[in-house]
Amino acid sequence: MKLLAFGASTSSTSINRRLAVHVAGQVQDADVTALDLRSYSLPIYSSDEEAANGHPADARAFLDAIRDHDGIVLSLAEHNGSYAAAFKNLYDWASRIEPKVWANKPMLLMATSPGARGGATVLAAGEATFPRMGAQLAATFSLPKFNDNFSDGEGVRDAELRISLEAAVAIFEDALSG
Repeated sequence: MKLLAFGASTSSTSINRRLAVHVAGQVQDADVTALDLRSYSLPIYSSDEEAANGHPADARAFLDAIRDHDGIVLSLAEHNGSYAAAFKNLYDWASRIEPKVWANKPMLLMATSPGARGGATVLAAGEATFPRMGAQLAATFSLPKFNDNFSDGEGVRDAELRISLEAAVAIFEDALSG
């Protein structure tokens, strides 16, 4: 079972990447590829740029990475209530090549933030749009107050949140095997 795990942020200290990679590692018998969005360099999407220069190779590489895996564990960074600009740009370019960006792969969609809402606004945006773009959205999870509720050594500290995450992972595992 090959899983693609990433945080939708280009921060070198991305809490969303840390969460996604940790959670993907909890999936039984998974071989996890930790994708780093900093590896993708793309011009800002515009129809003029697309007409003049076509589709960037990095957008194709992103789609190839999705196709090469059995499932996706994605944690969305929230910037002013929406997707981080670099992720949105990559997503926009990828959708110009393949409208079903997520290639009908099972997805565990998450978000976290240092605040009490845990990226709830951007998580809702992903829940609303990703299925139309080819995601088999198996489960979602929001982790509020990341710095209080997570550690690299023990994972999710809060018992109630940990139980909720374990349930989401179990649903995701069922989607992967089904």
